[in-house]
Amino acid sequence: MAFALSTMQLESSAFEPRGRIPAKYSGEGEDVSPALAWRDPPQGTQAFAVICHDPDAPLVKNGSYGFVHWVLYNLPASTTRLEEGADTGTAGANDFGKQGYGGPMPPEGHGLHHYYFWVLALDSELDLPAGLSLSEFLHKAEPHLVGMNRLVGTYQRD
Repeated sequence: MAFALSTMQLESSAFEPRGRIPAKYSGEGEDVSPALAWRDPPQGTQAFAVICHDPDAPLVKNGSYGFVHWVLYNLPASTTRLEEGADTGTAGANDFGKQGYGGPMPPEGHGLHHYYFWVLALDSELDLPAGLSLSEFLHKAEPHLVGMNRLVGTYQRD
């Protein structure tokens, strides 16, 4: 399947769609991941992954644009939610040079940024090693993608 939206739904109790992400979930706050929940995965889903990406970031690296804040994979099909500060699954590398979640922290004076939280449904459990970059993960996961959807939040430094 190509990278196209499915009927799967993604939401957060921390912010509304297109709403402001509270500072608690940013690099200026506690820097913990927000709670996420999803429903209606496509038939045949055997695993999930979650990604957070900021396409407004002024960064181009290895032919890709924006800034990767979170790559999380190896989530079993029984997973339908992540609690705040989740430590389940396997953490990939973010563009802060660390593994796990790194919250919004746009450059000062750069205005409003949009943060795309994606949930990806996969047709098999991939059992991937920790620390994969977004491009490494997508290279492995794309042939197994059966559905995806996103939740967009915003953040601007004061």
